[in-house]
Amino acid sequence: MRHRFHALCPYFAMFPESFAETWIERLTKPGDLVLDPFCGRGTTPLQALLMGRSAVAGDINSVAYCVTKAKTNAPTLAAIRRRITLLESRYDSAIWEKERLALPQFFRWAFTSETLRQLLYLRTILSWNSSKTDCMIAALILGSLHGETLHSDSYLSNQMPHTISTKPLYSVRFWKERGLRPPKRDAFELLRKRATFRYESPVPDKVATVFHSDFRNLPGFFKTRSSRPRCVITSPPYFDVTDVEEDQWLRLWFLGGPPRPKGGNGHGDYRHDSRAAFWDFISDMWRSMGLLAGKKTNMVIRLGGKSLDPTEIVEGLKATSIFTRRKVNLVSQEISEIKNRQTNSFRPGSKGLAFEVDCHFLIN
Repeated sequence: MRHRFHALCPYFAMFPESFAETWIERLTKPGDLVLDPFCGRGTTPLQALLMGRSAVAGDINSVAYCVTKAKTNAPTLAAIRRRITLLESRYDSAIWEKERLALPQFFRWAFTSETLRQLLYLRTILSWNSSKTDCMIAALILGSLHGETLHSDSYLSNQMPHTISTKPLYSVRFWKERGLRPPKRDAFELLRKRATFRYESPVPDKVATVFHSDFRNLPGFFKTRSSRPRCVITSPPYFDVTDVEEDQWLRLWFLGGPPRPKGGNGHGDYRHDSRAAFWDFISDMWRSMGLLAGKKTNMVIRLGGKSLDPTEIVEGLKATSIFTRRKVNLVSQEISEIKNRQTNSFRPGSKGLAFEVDCHFLIN
């Protein structure tokens, strides 16, 4: 049975656990260290732990860090239940009404008044950066914060996609035109329900090391360690496909961010619309790998781009690998067409990603 932590928080542009499982099985043995420097929702490190490997992961994005840390450093279900009970006992709805009214109109259309007051309380009180129990509770909220409420009772918001947060003006217009109102949801009750469901799968025996950091900082961590990654399995941000700061803005708000999308490309997301900037970014990835990889480290990269053809991706990866200052060989490559593109679920008719390229390299 699929481990239920894998779907803890659906994420746009994510690869399935079968992808990580195949390569981990093929390239590593139990006890080996697996690295993902762009961990997203944490598929690679969680799968590595489930297969008896060690794992190190990192991501600059707060949503990715929270979800990955929750999956790979999970507390017990009993600890979560105790914490939810304590949080609920200390909750005073009236305290949060002034703050609720100060939010932009999107929030009043997205959530009922009581649900929003509960979210404001949890947003403030959870120490998700320092407590593994609070981190899991925050991740459970992130996974239920928005979704297809018309088809499921597992989401807190008015009708939205479950992978991304649609823009405020578009969302309000969508809801008004269709006469949609937010569902009545109790966040504490939903947390208990979702925790019980996720913990039907056993917690991994090991924990992963997870960094809330730019990938360029990872060589500093490995500099003081004798063990190096046996395998790197990762998917860097695709070229001109998604901006995490925009697409995950509501989840980022819950983790302490502003109550609106940031927008733009200058905040660490690396969704470059310039080929030169994109390949400079990929060059930096290779520089970091050259510093932290051990002898004969396998590196599997899944990459795509709206306006990049497969040949350009493969040749670009090969060309920029020189920045490792190591000998790097391309072992294999595979191109896969994306038939059911996620963009169609929330932007019908849009030009999304048509294919992905998987490249297996060996760093000597």
